[in-house]
Amino acid sequence: MDDTVTFESFVADRLGALFRYALVLTGDRHDAEDLVQEALTRTGLSWRRVRRKDDPEGYVRTAMLRIMANRWRRPLREVSVAAPPEPAREDQALELVLADAELHTRLAALPPRMRAVLVLRYVEERSEQEIATLLGCSRGTVKSQASRALAKLRAAMEREEAGHG
Repeated sequence: MDDTVTFESFVADRLGALFRYALVLTGDRHDAEDLVQEALTRTGLSWRRVRRKDDPEGYVRTAMLRIMANRWRRPLREVSVAAPPEPAREDQALELVLADAELHTRLAALPPRMRAVLVLRYVEERSEQEIATLLGCSRGTVKSQASRALAKLRAAMEREEAGHG
């Protein structure tokens, strides 16, 4: 990446893709917004170093995964507010991701770690070893999480088909 790229131009260019990635990871629009904001805040603080890397977007995506992994390990401390700080904006690419409501609902029902493994494997097309490294677990854990997640998705589909048939 060009060493002169500003953080602001990087964010303007990649925000939509990063948000879609976070949405698939978290399963919730608000959690995805928080995740992107936290990852970009951390990246912005280190931008001089990050912009010199071959893949700043990969750096942000890895930051998101690590933030998610840390959230799994600690209790939830969420504070509700009366109104959002700014209005939501439309993103047609996001709408395409959300268009398959059934799949989105099924993915959102999975535990966060299983969902992350599936996103990394099938959306990001990462290898088992890459996923293990990103999530800080063994390759065997990645395999078992993927297998269990796919089994849960299949079971949900079978229950739905049996209910409609």
